Amino acid sequence: MIRPFTFADGTLSILDQRLLPHREQWIPCTTAREVTEAIRTLAVRGAPAIGIAAAYGLVLAARGGRHDLEAAGHALVAARPTAVNLPWAVRRCLAAARRVGDADLYDTIRKEADAIWAEEIAANEAMSTLGATLFEQGRTWTVLTHCNAGSLATGGMGTALGVIRRLHEQGKLSMVYMDETRPLLQGARITAYELHADGIPCTLITDGMAGWTMKLGRIDAVIVGADRIAANLDAANKVGSYSLAVLARAHHIPFYIAAPRSTFDPDIAGGEEIPIEERDPQEVLGFQGRPSAPEVRVFNPSFDVVPHELITALITETGIVRP
Repeated sequence: MIRPFTFADGTLSILDQRLLPHREQWIPCTTAREVTEAIRTLAVRGAPAIGIAAAYGLVLAARGGRHDLEAAGHALVAARPTAVNLPWAVRRCLAAARRVGDADLYDTIRKEADAIWAEEIAANEAMSTLGATLFEQGRTWTVLTHCNAGSLATGGMGTALGVIRRLHEQGKLSMVYMDETRPLLQGARITAYELHADGIPCTLITDGMAGWTMKLGRIDAVIVGADRIAANLDAANKVGSYSLAVLARAHHIPFYIAAPRSTFDPDIAGGEEIPIEERDPQEVLGFQGRPSAPEVRVFNPSFDVVPHELITALITETGIVRP
């Protein structure tokens, strides 16, 4: 599986996901500022992946001492407001830095970043195995996913796509339907790219086709990732997830969310408190610099919130949670 980044010789090399699937180009980041910009502009995206990238951004900042480290932490957290993995990883690295002297600063942050990435890989493996148990043996299943919750979003085998990969390995998977995921087409550009590369049977549909595909009886379950899960188990994910949850309930289809424990935010009581990022109107008015609409007013939330009562189960690395 392709990874979203590598770290070696003081450089975080980030695969520019904005250019996929047509071009694989790596961005060499040698400063925390460059990592922050890569996160802000979606060169690297996916809640777990941006948390890991931020941790390595702090590794780069640690070379400049504690002042640079703290400043970089503030900038990284501000880059994307919705995904909780980002501030979680930054807080964890800064807490580790406060426990050691200046001479050990760089090595300590490097070890913490390595540990965060290794834990994410292990969490992906565990939740994939647990999630597959929700799908009984003896038949094959057709699932629908939204946006991208695979290796490029996590650094491991994926959350939602990790479960899908495990189902494929176990011979339980018939077909994966993928929403294109407007406006930036992460489902079409990235999820399709990952599944096609792995030889997993997949079918691309537009976002507006999901309900009719369910009505035709082609979907057995919906599985998506999450960017922040509140204490009451409301879950923020890529915009369009709420609509899928409503459609799944209307068609009596289970709706699953796969996410590591680092995505749970006990300080947020419910979904109404989750900050929802609104992005540049040009993302809706055109695509990759080419206009597709007149200059009208745009509402462009990057995420929405699925109420816990619409979630059949949440798949984590430590167990299955049923709201």
